[in-house]
Amino acid sequence: MSTDPLRAERDRFIAFAFCWADIVLELDADRRIAYAGGVTERVLGLGAKDLVGRPVAELVAEKEHHLLDELIKVAGRRGRIENVAMRFLHGADGHPVTLQLAGYSLPDLRRHYFLALRSGRTPNPNRPGKDLNREAGTGLYDGASFSDMAAAKLSNPANDGRRLTLVNMDALTELDQRLSPVEGARLKQTIGAVLRANSVDGDTAGQITDTRFGLVHGDDVNLDRLQETIAEYTREADPDGKGVDVESSTVGVDTANMSPEDLANGLMVVMNRFRQSSSKFTMRSLSENLGSMIKQAVDSVEGFKRIVEQADFNIAFQPIIDVHTGHPHHYEALARFPNSPDQGAPFRYITFAEETGLICDFDIAMARKAIDWLRRYHADGYRVAVNVSGYSVGVPSFVDALHALLNENTWTRPFLMFEVTESARMDDLHSANAFIRRLRSAGHEVCLDDFGAGAANFQYLSTLEVDVVKLDGEALRTARKGARGRAFVKALSTLCGELGVDIIAEMIDDQEGLNFIKSCGIDYAQGYFFGKPSMDITVFEDRHRKRRSG
Repeated sequence: MSTDPLRAERDRFIAFAFCWADIVLELDADRRIAYAGGVTERVLGLGAKDLVGRPVAELVAEKEHHLLDELIKVAGRRGRIENVAMRFLHGADGHPVTLQLAGYSLPDLRRHYFLALRSGRTPNPNRPGKDLNREAGTGLYDGASFSDMAAAKLSNPANDGRRLTLVNMDALTELDQRLSPVEGARLKQTIGAVLRANSVDGDTAGQITDTRFGLVHGDDVNLDRLQETIAEYTREADPDGKGVDVESSTVGVDTANMSPEDLANGLMVVMNRFRQSSSKFTMRSLSENLGSMIKQAVDSVEGFKRIVEQADFNIAFQPIIDVHTGHPHHYEALARFPNSPDQGAPFRYITFAEETGLICDFDIAMARKAIDWLRRYHADGYRVAVNVSGYSVGVPSFVDALHALLNENTWTRPFLMFEVTESARMDDLHSANAFIRRLRSAGHEVCLDDFGAGAANFQYLSTLEVDVVKLDGEALRTARKGARGRAFVKALSTLCGELGVDIIAEMIDDQEGLNFIKSCGIDYAQGYFFGKPSMDITVFEDRHRKRRSG
């Protein structure tokens, strides 16, 4: 052992560093590596001597350069950075590797920076079955992923002092139009890097819209400095030198009695309100109400989960009519919430469930409730269609739970159909088609709801092997205004006929609408002309018996 006290002290601190890290690096004022120690060859594929003298940026993936630069600036201001995941260009096998990075800086250490690197996977705090997604331009998490990450960081008992800040830069869109594509991309990367570098673990920041962002940070972050840093970057990028104003709203979140999952769902509701609100209202309102908004959103999440768990909702039925016979072909099952202020209408509840990701749980509960109803009444020959959100279709845990339920109730095959709603939420059509094919192979017919006149709908028709499409009521109303619209609907009817796909026309509320779809070759209809939704299914039989006898 060395007898030199100074060297012994240095060796002792390096030994302590190795208790956490695989590699320690000392950077000089120019950010070149002045010292390297540890298992550099095993982790980075380079010996310690090969690292000395190289700019540290050469080791880091190009997309991470902005982040590295901002992290070093943060270390210079606050003294340290902790536990940041960063992508390095070369691991021991020659492939890129993600390492955990911590850093330290003191003014009296000749403006040198001391970095510790550790290999090993970072724990993923997101909910099981969910992926974390990033926005390509900024490298920040998208709104849903940020909600999960923020909830995990805020709900940790050891995280006292962490705060949530939402950032607004409404003029960023106008600035982007004044920049070249390269300049715009560079500014987005820089903004993302600044937000990440000031967030917890250097990676708890998200992009909610093109101009609105969020981050979770410690109470040592100077938000005025953060806003001015971003504003200065925008002024430097702006050919007019104006830049953009940066506003923020911050709150400490009381996570007592909140699960991370409920908090994530509540944050998602707040993010959606932040996304949708006007620029004039947003920051003033958030500054005053952000804490209460989060608490209210979490309470709403807990309330909706109780509704689902207790099946505290009813089923109303609306008939789909064979236009040639006047007989009901089947009935759509629609949720009604008895405690809703708007007479049980489901829109507010379903929208909330889709915002928070709770729609999967509700879709299962609705299917179970429909099966329970059919168990009592299927002998009367009723066929019922249950809605499934396009969001749920892409969640493996939902798909598994649904098929487990169907496998327990194989007798429902002739009586239970499924109607896929909110098809715009289906990101992967091939996976969606696998879901549809699996349902059909299990003996259940599948309908695609909200089918309109756009090009995307024809892509759905060519990719999704459904039994039925439901033609959107607004598209039909537009088509009824002229000869071109009629020609389009007739052509669609012919195409679907050749594909073996039936069409249901929805929102048929009068005889004129019924005559129109008949002339276009559509065989099935739904709308107030045949009856409003009712929890008593027998009223439709009485109505159609009277219609036929009349």
